[in-house]
Amino acid sequence: MRYRELGRSGLSVSEIGYGAWGIGESAWVGASEDESVRALHRALDLGVNFVDTARGYGESERIVGRVVRERAGDEVLVATKVPPLNRLWPAPDGVDPAQAFPGEHIRDSLEASLRASGLDHFDVVQFHVWSDEWVGRGEWLETVEDLKREGKIRLFGVSVNDHEPDNAVRLVRSGTVDTVQVIYNIFDQAPAENLLPACTEHGVGVIVRVALDEGGLTGRITADSVFPEGDFRNRYFRDDRPAQVERRVAAICADLGIGADDMAETALRFVLSHPTVSTVIPGMRSVRNVERNTALSDGRPLTREQLATLAGHRWQRNFYG
Repeated sequence: MRYRELGRSGLSVSEIGYGAWGIGESAWVGASEDESVRALHRALDLGVNFVDTARGYGESERIVGRVVRERAGDEVLVATKVPPLNRLWPAPDGVDPAQAFPGEHIRDSLEASLRASGLDHFDVVQFHVWSDEWVGRGEWLETVEDLKREGKIRLFGVSVNDHEPDNAVRLVRSGTVDTVQVIYNIFDQAPAENLLPACTEHGVGVIVRVALDEGGLTGRITADSVFPEGDFRNRYFRDDRPAQVERRVAAICADLGIGADDMAETALRFVLSHPTVSTVIPGMRSVRNVERNTALSDGRPLTREQLATLAGHRWQRNFYG
């Protein structure tokens, strides 16, 4: 496993991190706790040292905390997220920060996360939505600084609204954030325009989510794909969206001269080819997925020619809507 600096924090994180949304047995249907625990232990065995969870991920915080406590002596960095009090995802324009992240709510959510996980602190606490309208407004920053002084959190970050990377550039430039978590993948390359350069300039760590487009960039989504009842992918890949994805992935494979089975590897290597990225956090609910993804931490980025080809496969859309 290779490691990268998490911005200016002084912490080093595995470039393949562990996205723990899928193991919470909520939006992703089909996870089993026993297999999730085995998968997370295997990830740590293979050098993963960064795990991302959230208050809103069902049982994820509890399961992550269980495994981290079982690994006493290993340095495992755990990030979680505070949901907005008003429960609005993504953060719309015109919302006062006191409606989304008042100080008391931030503290209460963190305490609930600590109880659920059995941990005594989190290495990164992130707001689960963000609006740059909140820079310099509200009591959230004072509360975050208090929690840092109390030793309950080490770093503060935000999870940038889906497909809105420029909506955190002001925050990055303000110097008040340690990390940003953002969607960045072959389809959505927009973060490379403004957000990632700002993070480089200001020493902000970059956590990449949805590198595989919720499965769209694995090469396994076809027009006939079916998901379990209650799984959020039934909404994400509704109507003719699977067919659209299949056509787009087939075009990528044809242009690169690769097979569909190579698509997931290519998608993760695309993210890791950007030097500003600190870690990418694919969901890994099985030991097999852990072993496959961690094997990509081998220092082999995509070539300049491959990246130039992929630049032509940007696809502006929002399947969360």
